[in-house]
Amino acid sequence: MLNIGVLGCGKIAQVRHIPEYAANKGAKLIGFYDADAQRTEEIAAKCCGRAYASAGELLADPAIDAVSVCVANHAHAELSIAALKAGKHVLCEKPMAVTLAECEAMLEEAEKAGKRLLIGQNQRLAKAHVKAKELLAAGEIGRVVTFRTTFGHGGPETWSITPGSNTWFFDKKRAAMGAMADLGIHKTDMLRFILGQDIVRTTARLLTLDKCGADGHLIGVDDNAICIYETSAGAFGTMTASWTYYGAEDNSTIFYGTEGIMRIYDDPVHTITVIPKEGVAKHYDLEKIQTNDDQTASGVIDEFVEAVAQNRPSVLDAGDVTRSMKAVFASIRSSEEGCPVDVEL
Repeated sequence: MLNIGVLGCGKIAQVRHIPEYAANKGAKLIGFYDADAQRTEEIAAKCCGRAYASAGELLADPAIDAVSVCVANHAHAELSIAALKAGKHVLCEKPMAVTLAECEAMLEEAEKAGKRLLIGQNQRLAKAHVKAKELLAAGEIGRVVTFRTTFGHGGPETWSITPGSNTWFFDKKRAAMGAMADLGIHKTDMLRFILGQDIVRTTARLLTLDKCGADGHLIGVDDNAICIYETSAGAFGTMTASWTYYGAEDNSTIFYGTEGIMRIYDDPVHTITVIPKEGVAKHYDLEKIQTNDDQTASGVIDEFVEAVAQNRPSVLDAGDVTRSMKAVFASIRSSEEGCPVDVEL
């Protein structure tokens, strides 16, 4: 049995981590900490656990084996490293950290501590993405030449535990990045996972086009990110992340190959559609992807608990996710410098 502590009791903890731990027979929720003391007490009481006065107090408890880090972006590295130093296994929410140096420091500490460090890149576990990876590897549409992937919705102000224009997602100091960190990392990482290829070059624009803070001025982080990616196998395509899709959420991906086209989460009826160059289209009807309005189990908690219990490699291991983060940081640099940037792997 893995005894779990939760650092940060906001929305992602309440709708994903906490209920998924509660449903896992190999885990037991025993401790909680949030900067909001009242929230900590309420969640702890609801889950029959202990409320801690500080993150340090929770991490000092030898009864806790592992923690979920569910705080704002800027504190991911600090708390993950502190947890690893305290001898805890760590599941950290995405984005892994806000600088490459922080990502590398997290990896170094995990290695030094001999503890597991996984990142909550849940789109790697989506059944359609797992199936798409299998189909591409089998040559279902030949060699992927180009691609288009998009993740867009109306913004985090309706998702945050403190909804509205004061959400921490809009705060540059706490979030560091906007749509790119919230949605772009998902699609960047998903591309690497499905294709089995690294992103080696990016030409990007991170823009703030519409979102305003409580003061009525444009927020200090990007609300749109548009990237042109080149992969290690020579495929080219676009990755779009947006907080200004004021309608239905879009989480679609299309691969254009030498022998056909694969459309993923692009059709309200069929999860995957493969359209061959010659012949009849094939449909694969799997579970629908999660949306902010339709939450289902992500599989992340089950994967974390099992990977720790079995001491096996995980698809969510931080070492591989760091390679996705390198593409994100290179895209930020490309936008700042106004030129293509090679991703140093």
